[in-house]
Amino acid sequence: MEPQPTEALETVFRLESPRVIAGVARLVRDVGIAEELTQDALVAALEQWPRDGVPDNPGAWLMATARRRAVDLIRRRETYARKLAEVGRELPAAAPPPAEPADPQDIDDDLLRLVFTACHPVLSAEARIALTLRLLGGLTTPEIARAFLVPEPTVAQRIVRAKRTLATRNIAFEVPYGPDRAARLGSVLEVIYLIFNEGYAATAGDDWLRPALCEDALRLARVLSALMPKEPEVHGLAALLELQASRTAARTGPDGAPVLLRDQNRRRWNRMLIARGITALDRARTTGSGAPGSYVLQAAIAACHATAVTYEETDWPRIAALYGLLAARTPSPVVALNRAVAVSMAEGPAPALALVDALAAEPALREYHLLPSVRGDLLLRLGRGAEARTEFERAASLARNERERELLARRARECG
Repeated sequence: MEPQPTEALETVFRLESPRVIAGVARLVRDVGIAEELTQDALVAALEQWPRDGVPDNPGAWLMATARRRAVDLIRRRETYARKLAEVGRELPAAAPPPAEPADPQDIDDDLLRLVFTACHPVLSAEARIALTLRLLGGLTTPEIARAFLVPEPTVAQRIVRAKRTLATRNIAFEVPYGPDRAARLGSVLEVIYLIFNEGYAATAGDDWLRPALCEDALRLARVLSALMPKEPEVHGLAALLELQASRTAARTGPDGAPVLLRDQNRRRWNRMLIARGITALDRARTTGSGAPGSYVLQAAIAACHATAVTYEETDWPRIAALYGLLAARTPSPVVALNRAVAVSMAEGPAPALALVDALAAEPALREYHLLPSVRGDLLLRLGRGAEARTEFERAASLARNERERELLARRARECG
């Protein structure tokens, strides 16, 4: 049975809207207006498709409709006509400037322009995430609000302000290249990584996992790696997300409670995603010529876990060494804490406890529930059960996610 026009439109629009918005934004140079014109095309489809049937190429139909409306809008703009007349009067008086030589690394892709625009550093991290999920993920405002457990008006305001900021600051709808691209690419990768992490281990709420967010981030990473095949960190991020996502099915029990890495049933890990991750990691290594970046290093750590047959067979010395490289590349208290966990498995809990205690004064970790959680685990392995219980209780009091809070409280009770 053929899909109903409204069902087909909903599916097509979620898949095609990023490319339609990107194509229109290249004409109007404003992502806010481009989104409105794309919505207008959706309304036209809702009116015509039930009557005339779904077109053979619905994505192209939406693009053509939106672009026609964009051209009409440009023609109606009085400012456009005035500027065109002014340029025409000035042409005889001045010779046109010589064309700049094209940069061989320049990428002519509307979707990539949209990625770099939505993730522009001039926007806050929250605004970048909301705008990226709206324009590139195809999510509605209510869907974004539910995913991040914030009120719908808050998300709506972030999106509106983000589009207004891009317009008032005259942010160019372009893919930067050279040093500017390197600087801006970090923002793009960070946004995709933050979206994935919120789905992989939700910071708050009743559910520990939000698979839909992981899928959106993974799709964006795959699109970006296809659009930027010569960027090792892009492949590194794609590899990291593929490998992390491979463990999703094993990370929760039947009741939705978290399952720790050492207790996971590795037969439930997705081998296809692991294979994709390893391939992307190999591509990152062969593409890059210098020292590996932070996402490539994190992907290499994830690969150590993914390829270990059992928890005990994990190459912990290599993981500890990779965390050392990561700490040197991107110093962070969280990276240092993760390195301490790896050291505890490679060398024992005592040296790791000294590393964790050295992080106790870090302001960034003062309210971070995983610091007392890791310390509690190390104390428990050293036979100091009463102290471990205190640490797990403190970790439970700091955890904002209900599932994680329950897990930490249970671990405190098990300390006796």
